Amino acid sequence: MKLQETAIRAARAVVAHSTKLSFHLVKRSVQFTEDRPFLANLTRAKLSYLSALTILTLIPAASSRAGELSPAAQLPPTAEQMAKTYGLDSFGQIEGIRYTFNVEFHGVKVSRTWEWEPKTGKITYEGKDKNGNPVKATYLRSELSTQPDTVKNGIDPNFFNDQYWLLFPLHVAWDHSSTVTDEGMQKLPLGEGSGERIVVKYASDAGNYPGDTWELYLDADHRVEQFVFHRGSPKKTSLITTTWEGYKKAGPLLISTEHRGTADGGPFHESFSDVAVKLTGSDTWINAQ
Repeated sequence: MKLQETAIRAARAVVAHSTKLSFHLVKRSVQFTEDRPFLANLTRAKLSYLSALTILTLIPAASSRAGELSPAAQLPPTAEQMAKTYGLDSFGQIEGIRYTFNVEFHGVKVSRTWEWEPKTGKITYEGKDKNGNPVKATYLRSELSTQPDTVKNGIDPNFFNDQYWLLFPLHVAWDHSSTVTDEGMQKLPLGEGSGERIVVKYASDAGNYPGDTWELYLDADHRVEQFVFHRGSPKKTSLITTTWEGYKKAGPLLISTEHRGTADGGPFHESFSDVAVKLTGSDTWINAQ
Protein backbone atom coordinates (compact mmCIF):
# COMPACT_ATOMS: atom_id res chain seq x y z
CA MET A 1 0.00 0.00 0.00
CA LYS A 2 2.85 2.41 0.86
CA LEU A 3 4.45 1.66 -2.49
CA GLN A 4 1.19 2.46 -4.29
CA GLU A 5 0.80 5.74 -2.39
CA THR A 6 4.36 6.70 -3.25
CA ALA A 7 3.74 5.94 -6.94
CA ILE A 8 0.55 8.01 -6.91
CA ARG A 9 2.31 10.98 -5.31
CA ALA A 10 5.11 10.75 -7.87
CA ALA A 11 2.63 10.60 -10.76
CA ARG A 12 0.81 13.66 -9.44
CA ALA A 13 4.09 15.55 -9.21
CA VAL A 14 4.90 14.73 -12.83
CA VAL A 15 1.46 15.90 -13.99
CA ALA A 16 1.77 19.12 -11.99
CA HIS A 17 5.17 19.87 -13.52
CA SER A 18 3.87 19.03 -17.00
CA THR A 19 0.89 21.34 -16.53
CA LYS A 20 3.06 24.25 -15.40
CA LEU A 21 5.33 23.78 -18.41
CA SER A 22 2.37 23.72 -20.78
CA PHE A 23 0.96 26.96 -19.38
CA HIS A 24 4.39 28.57 -19.64
CA LEU A 25 4.36 27.67 -23.33
CA VAL A 26 0.87 29.13 -23.64
CA LYS A 27 1.97 32.48 -22.23
CA ARG A 28 5.07 32.53 -24.40
CA SER A 29 3.04 31.64 -27.48
CA VAL A 30 0.53 34.43 -26.82
CA GLN A 31 3.41 36.89 -26.49
CA PHE A 32 4.89 35.59 -29.72
CA THR A 33 1.65 35.99 -31.66
CA GLU A 34 2.19 39.75 -31.63
CA ASP A 35 5.10 39.16 -34.01
CA ARG A 36 3.40 36.59 -36.22
CA PRO A 37 3.30 37.55 -39.92
CA PHE A 38 -0.47 37.41 -40.30
CA LEU A 39 -0.91 39.71 -37.30
CA ALA A 40 1.15 42.62 -38.59
CA ASN A 41 -1.78 44.95 -39.31
CA LEU A 42 -4.23 43.76 -36.65
CA THR A 43 -5.66 45.60 -33.68
CA ARG A 44 -5.13 44.15 -30.19
CA ALA A 45 -8.77 43.07 -30.19
CA LYS A 46 -8.15 40.88 -33.22
CA LEU A 47 -4.98 39.58 -31.60
CA SER A 48 -7.01 38.36 -28.64
CA TYR A 49 -9.27 36.37 -30.99
CA LEU A 50 -6.31 34.66 -32.64
CA SER A 51 -4.64 34.00 -29.30
CA ALA A 52 -7.81 32.20 -28.24
CA LEU A 53 -7.31 29.64 -30.98
CA THR A 54 -3.88 28.72 -29.67
CA ILE A 55 -4.83 28.75 -25.99
CA LEU A 56 -7.96 26.74 -26.73
CA THR A 57 -5.93 23.63 -27.36
CA LEU A 58 -2.71 24.13 -25.51
CA ILE A 59 -4.17 23.88 -22.03
CA PRO A 60 -5.17 20.19 -22.12
CA ALA A 61 -2.02 19.35 -24.08
CA ALA A 62 -0.11 19.17 -20.78
CA SER A 63 -0.92 15.46 -20.50
CA SER A 64 -1.30 14.65 -24.21
CA ARG A 65 1.89 15.81 -25.92
CA ALA A 66 2.72 14.67 -29.43
CA GLY A 67 4.76 11.49 -29.30
CA GLU A 68 3.76 10.99 -25.62
CA LEU A 69 0.07 10.12 -26.01
CA SER A 70 -1.47 8.59 -22.91
CA PRO A 71 -3.62 5.47 -22.72
CA ALA A 72 -7.32 6.12 -22.94
CA ALA A 73 -8.91 7.60 -19.82
CA GLN A 74 -12.03 6.19 -18.17
CA LEU A 75 -14.93 7.84 -19.99
CA PRO A 76 -18.72 7.71 -20.03
CA PRO A 77 -19.75 4.99 -22.51
CA THR A 78 -21.00 7.48 -25.11
CA ALA A 79 -17.77 9.50 -24.97
CA GLU A 80 -15.69 6.34 -25.23
CA GLN A 81 -17.68 5.22 -28.26
CA MET A 82 -17.17 8.66 -29.81
CA ALA A 83 -13.38 8.35 -29.46
CA LYS A 84 -13.50 4.89 -31.00
CA THR A 85 -15.63 6.20 -33.86
CA TYR A 86 -12.82 8.63 -34.71
CA GLY A 87 -10.20 5.86 -34.69
CA LEU A 88 -8.94 5.59 -31.11
CA ASP A 89 -8.32 1.85 -31.23
CA SER A 90 -6.49 2.09 -34.57
CA PHE A 91 -4.30 5.10 -33.86
CA GLY A 92 -1.35 2.83 -33.16
CA GLN A 93 -1.29 2.03 -36.88
CA ILE A 94 -0.58 5.66 -37.76
CA GLU A 95 3.00 6.31 -38.82
CA GLY A 96 2.40 9.82 -40.11
CA ILE A 97 -0.31 12.46 -40.52
CA ARG A 98 -0.19 15.46 -42.84
CA TYR A 99 -2.69 18.26 -43.30
CA THR A 100 -3.15 21.99 -43.86
CA PHE A 101 -4.96 23.99 -41.21
CA ASN A 102 -6.95 26.96 -42.54
CA VAL A 103 -8.86 29.52 -40.49
CA GLU A 104 -10.67 32.72 -41.38
CA PHE A 105 -12.42 35.17 -39.08
CA HIS A 106 -12.51 38.90 -38.43
CA GLY A 107 -10.86 39.50 -41.78
CA VAL A 108 -7.85 37.32 -41.04
CA LYS A 109 -6.84 34.26 -43.06
CA VAL A 110 -4.23 31.78 -41.85
CA SER A 111 -2.90 28.56 -43.41
CA ARG A 112 -0.32 26.21 -41.91
CA THR A 113 0.83 22.86 -43.32
CA TRP A 114 2.04 20.05 -41.06
CA GLU A 115 3.45 16.57 -41.20
CA TRP A 116 3.55 14.72 -37.88
CA GLU A 117 4.99 11.35 -36.89
CA PRO A 118 3.21 10.49 -33.61
CA LYS A 119 5.57 7.67 -32.66
CA THR A 120 8.77 9.67 -33.05
CA GLY A 121 7.51 13.17 -32.30
CA LYS A 122 8.95 14.45 -35.57
CA ILE A 123 7.15 17.53 -36.89
CA THR A 124 7.56 19.30 -40.23
CA TYR A 125 6.03 22.74 -40.77
CA GLU A 126 5.49 24.87 -43.86
CA GLY A 127 4.10 28.38 -43.76
CA LYS A 128 5.07 32.00 -44.36
CA ASP A 129 6.97 34.64 -42.42
CA LYS A 130 5.81 38.22 -41.80
CA ASN A 131 7.01 39.24 -45.25
CA GLY A 132 5.14 36.45 -47.00
CA ASN A 133 8.29 34.40 -47.63
CA PRO A 134 8.10 30.60 -47.36
CA VAL A 135 9.23 29.10 -44.05
CA LYS A 136 10.03 25.45 -43.39
CA ALA A 137 11.04 23.76 -40.16
CA THR A 138 11.58 20.16 -39.08
CA TYR A 139 12.24 19.20 -35.47
CA LEU A 140 11.82 16.49 -32.86
CA ARG A 141 9.76 17.39 -29.82
CA SER A 142 12.26 15.50 -27.65
CA GLU A 143 14.83 18.08 -28.77
CA LEU A 144 12.58 21.14 -28.58
CA SER A 145 14.82 22.89 -26.06
CA THR A 146 17.58 23.07 -28.68
CA GLN A 147 15.37 24.76 -31.26
CA PRO A 148 15.33 28.52 -31.98
CA ASP A 149 12.69 30.70 -30.35
CA THR A 150 10.69 30.83 -33.58
CA VAL A 151 10.12 27.09 -33.21
CA LYS A 152 9.73 26.86 -29.44
CA ASN A 153 7.47 29.87 -29.02
CA GLY A 154 5.68 30.04 -32.35
CA ILE A 155 5.71 26.98 -34.57
CA ASP A 156 5.35 24.34 -31.86
CA PRO A 157 2.44 26.04 -30.03
CA ASN A 158 0.70 26.45 -33.39
CA PHE A 159 1.25 22.76 -34.07
CA PHE A 160 -0.55 21.85 -30.87
CA ASN A 161 -3.42 24.16 -31.68
CA ASP A 162 -3.97 22.84 -35.19
CA GLN A 163 -3.48 19.19 -34.29
CA TYR A 164 -5.89 19.52 -31.37
CA TRP A 165 -8.65 20.82 -33.64
CA LEU A 166 -7.94 17.97 -36.05
CA LEU A 167 -8.09 15.19 -33.44
CA PHE A 168 -10.09 16.62 -30.55
CA PRO A 169 -12.38 13.58 -30.07
CA LEU A 170 -9.24 11.47 -29.57
CA HIS A 171 -7.78 13.95 -27.10
CA VAL A 172 -10.91 13.57 -24.99
CA ALA A 173 -9.72 10.01 -24.40
CA TRP A 174 -6.00 10.74 -24.22
CA ASP A 175 -6.19 13.64 -21.78
CA HIS A 176 -6.47 12.57 -18.13
CA SER A 177 -6.68 16.05 -16.59
CA SER A 178 -10.32 16.80 -17.42
CA THR A 179 -13.71 15.67 -16.18
CA VAL A 180 -15.89 14.20 -18.95
CA THR A 181 -19.63 13.84 -18.44
CA ASP A 182 -22.58 12.75 -20.55
CA GLU A 183 -25.40 15.29 -20.18
CA GLY A 184 -27.91 13.41 -22.32
CA MET A 185 -29.83 14.73 -25.33
CA GLN A 186 -29.79 18.53 -25.62
CA LYS A 187 -30.83 21.09 -28.24
CA LEU A 188 -28.07 21.94 -30.69
CA PRO A 189 -26.55 25.41 -30.16
CA LEU A 190 -26.81 26.20 -33.88
CA GLY A 191 -30.01 25.63 -35.84
CA GLU A 192 -32.59 22.95 -35.17
CA GLY A 193 -32.23 19.45 -33.82
CA SER A 194 -30.60 17.85 -30.79
CA GLY A 195 -27.55 15.79 -29.93
CA GLU A 196 -25.95 13.85 -27.09
CA ARG A 197 -24.09 16.51 -25.10
CA ILE A 198 -20.64 15.48 -23.88
CA VAL A 199 -19.01 18.05 -21.58
CA VAL A 200 -15.23 18.20 -21.10
CA LYS A 201 -14.36 20.49 -18.18
CA TYR A 202 -11.13 21.53 -16.47
CA ALA A 203 -10.89 22.33 -12.77
CA SER A 204 -11.62 25.88 -11.58
CA ASP A 205 -8.22 26.06 -9.89
CA ALA A 206 -6.19 24.57 -12.73
CA GLY A 207 -3.57 26.77 -14.38
CA ASN A 208 -3.79 30.30 -15.75
CA TYR A 209 -7.13 29.77 -17.55
CA PRO A 210 -9.21 27.73 -15.09
CA GLY A 211 -12.63 26.33 -15.72
CA ASP A 212 -12.45 26.06 -19.50
CA THR A 213 -15.23 23.89 -20.90
CA TRP A 214 -15.73 22.08 -24.21
CA GLU A 215 -19.17 20.87 -25.26
CA LEU A 216 -19.53 18.22 -27.96
CA TYR A 217 -22.94 17.44 -29.47
CA LEU A 218 -23.03 13.94 -30.94
CA ASP A 219 -25.33 12.42 -33.52
CA ALA A 220 -26.74 8.89 -33.45
CA ASP A 221 -23.50 7.56 -34.97
CA HIS A 222 -21.38 9.11 -32.17
CA ARG A 223 -19.98 11.74 -34.52
CA VAL A 224 -19.62 15.35 -33.38
CA GLU A 225 -22.27 17.56 -35.01
CA GLN A 226 -21.44 20.78 -33.20
CA PHE A 227 -18.84 22.07 -30.78
CA VAL A 228 -18.83 24.87 -28.18
CA PHE A 229 -15.84 26.25 -26.28
CA HIS A 230 -16.28 28.39 -23.15
CA ARG A 231 -13.26 30.13 -21.67
CA GLY A 232 -13.20 29.88 -17.88
CA SER A 233 -11.32 33.10 -17.18
CA PRO A 234 -13.58 36.15 -16.69
CA LYS A 235 -10.78 38.44 -17.89
CA LYS A 236 -10.63 36.89 -21.35
CA THR A 237 -14.14 35.77 -22.14
CA SER A 238 -14.24 33.69 -25.30
CA LEU A 239 -17.02 31.68 -26.86
CA ILE A 240 -16.49 29.61 -30.00
CA THR A 241 -19.44 27.73 -31.50
CA THR A 242 -19.02 25.72 -34.69
CA THR A 243 -20.43 22.91 -36.77
CA TRP A 244 -18.46 19.73 -37.40
CA GLU A 245 -19.03 18.67 -40.99
CA GLY A 246 -17.24 17.69 -44.19
CA TYR A 247 -16.44 14.27 -42.77
CA LYS A 248 -13.77 12.17 -44.48
CA LYS A 249 -11.89 8.96 -43.70
CA ALA A 250 -8.10 9.03 -43.71
CA GLY A 251 -7.12 5.41 -43.27
CA PRO A 252 -8.69 4.33 -39.95
CA LEU A 253 -9.24 7.92 -38.77
CA LEU A 254 -12.48 9.88 -39.12
CA ILE A 255 -11.81 13.59 -39.72
CA SER A 256 -14.15 16.60 -39.74
CA THR A 257 -12.70 18.96 -42.35
CA GLU A 258 -15.16 21.88 -42.01
CA HIS A 259 -16.05 24.00 -38.97
CA ARG A 260 -18.39 26.97 -39.46
CA GLY A 261 -19.90 29.19 -36.81
CA THR A 262 -19.01 32.15 -34.62
CA ALA A 263 -16.13 33.28 -32.39
CA ASP A 264 -17.25 35.83 -29.79
CA GLY A 265 -20.13 36.79 -32.08
CA GLY A 266 -18.11 37.17 -35.27
CA PRO A 267 -18.21 34.81 -38.26
CA PHE A 268 -15.76 31.93 -38.05
CA HIS A 269 -14.62 29.37 -40.62
CA GLU A 270 -11.98 26.73 -40.09
CA SER A 271 -11.09 23.87 -42.41
CA PHE A 272 -8.54 21.14 -43.04
CA SER A 273 -7.27 20.40 -46.54
CA ASP A 274 -4.83 17.87 -48.02
CA VAL A 275 -5.37 15.47 -45.10
CA ALA A 276 -3.56 12.14 -45.44
CA VAL A 277 -2.12 9.39 -43.26
CA LYS A 278 0.65 6.87 -43.63
CA LEU A 279 0.32 3.51 -41.91
CA THR A 280 3.05 1.53 -40.19
CA GLY A 281 5.05 -0.55 -42.65
CA SER A 282 4.02 1.50 -45.69
CA ASP A 283 5.50 4.47 -47.55
CA THR A 284 2.21 5.29 -49.24
CA TRP A 285 0.11 8.25 -48.12
CA ILE A 286 -3.64 7.59 -47.94
CA ASN A 287 -5.62 10.70 -48.82
CA ALA A 288 -8.73 11.52 -46.83
CA GLN A 289 -11.90 10.94 -48.84
